[in-house]
Amino acid sequence: MSIIEIPAAEVHRLIPLLRQVHDLHVLHQPRRFNPFPADSEIAPWLADWLAQPDIHALGYETVGKLTGYAVYEIERRPASPLRPAETRAMLHHVSVDTEHRRQGIGTALIAAIRDRLDPDDIPVIATTYASFNIASAALMAASGFEPAVIFAEWRV
Repeated sequence: MSIIEIPAAEVHRLIPLLRQVHDLHVLHQPRRFNPFPADSEIAPWLADWLAQPDIHALGYETVGKLTGYAVYEIERRPASPLRPAETRAMLHHVSVDTEHRRQGIGTALIAAIRDRLDPDDIPVIATTYASFNIASAALMAASGFEPAVIFAEWRV
């Protein structure tokens, strides 16, 4: 097992795992997500995203196979009259291959993100997850995340 950085040039390695999560989201929230995007659509979008300087992708390799990944972004929020300035890591994606779930891979990826952050400069990791996704809720709770806001939406 090893945790590696995934550069933008290697997005093809992430796509099968991204599809697993995306398909779950399409199943539960079909009005929010585009079904069945082609790899030829996903790859350039993902490569452009990962090429941004504050976006980072980590992969979890098991015997040379990518079995999980996480994507996070360093966000700098300016001060306002209501809140102080804050720099945080925003965890955008966590995906673990269905055959490798419940083995601590998601937890290891989150720990690896923490290890890469200087807590004096970046004291917060934030994330969102879908209300139906009890596996993500359990992973975040086990990793020490506590709900801070409720995000709701209305759709036609």
